[in-house]
Amino acid sequence: MATASNTVQPPSHTLPAVLRAPLEGRNWRELLYALTGLPIACFSFAYAVSVVSASAGLLITFLGVPLLAAGLMGCRAIGRLERARARGLLRLEVAEPEPVRTLQRRSGFMPWVGALLRSGVSWRHLLYTVLHFPWALFSFVVTAVFFPLGWALALYPAWQWVFPRHLGEPGLQWGPDGLTTVGPATVDDTYLDDLPDMALTSATGLGLVLLTPWLVRGLNQVDRLMVTGLLGPSRLATRVQELESDRGSVADTAAADLRRI
Repeated sequence: MATASNTVQPPSHTLPAVLRAPLEGRNWRELLYALTGLPIACFSFAYAVSVVSASAGLLITFLGVPLLAAGLMGCRAIGRLERARARGLLRLEVAEPEPVRTLQRRSGFMPWVGALLRSGVSWRHLLYTVLHFPWALFSFVVTAVFFPLGWALALYPAWQWVFPRHLGEPGLQWGPDGLTTVGPATVDDTYLDDLPDMALTSATGLGLVLLTPWLVRGLNQVDRLMVTGLLGPSRLATRVQELESDRGSVADTAAADLRRI
C-alpha cells in the first residue's frame, strides 16, 4: 500500500530567477542595505578619523592613550551595529568577536586600556570604519542611479505626457550627452516621443530593472566579505573555540564510557 510522504517539497517557481528578482523581498532588503550604508559610513569614518587624529596629537600627554582606547571602544560599538544591520538585511550571521580580556584578570582603568590596545579585534574594527566609507559611497551612488533610472525608463510610456503638457517639450531628449529632460534641442538630439522610441526606452528601462538586483547583490557581496573578515571573530579564536568544543565532546564521551564500564 502506498503511503503519503511527509517530506515538504520546496515551492516551484514558474518564473525564472532573473524575472522574480526585482519583486522579491531580498531585493528590497539589499537595496535598503546599500542606501543606508552611506550615512552610517560617513559618521563612522568621521568618528574614527577624528578620534585617531586627536589621540595622536595628545600622545605626548597622558590623555592620548585613554582617548585612543575610548575611540577603539566606539569602533567596536559601530561594528556591533553593522553586524546587526547585516544580520537583519543581508541575512548574514556573523558571530560576536572575542571580548576584551585583561591580563591575569586584573581590573581597573589602565588594564582595560591596555587590553583594548592589544586587542586585534579593536584594530580590525577601526580598519573597517576607514575602508567601508569609500566602498559605501560607491555602492550608494551606483544603487541610487540604476534603481530609479531603470523604473523611470520602464514606465516612460505611462508618464511621457508630462513633457508636452507641463514642460513644453515633446518628450525626453536623446543626444551626444545622453538623456536630458528639458533644454533647447540641438541638431543631434532626438525626442523620444513616438511609439517605437517609447517602446525602445521602456525595454531599456526594463533591462535595467532586471539587472539592478543582481548588481546590488554583487556590491553587497563585498560588504559581506568585509563584515565577516573584519567584524567577526578571528580565525585563531574560532579555531580555539572549535578545539574547546571538541575537547568537551571527548570528555563527555569518555565519562559515558567509564560509566558503562
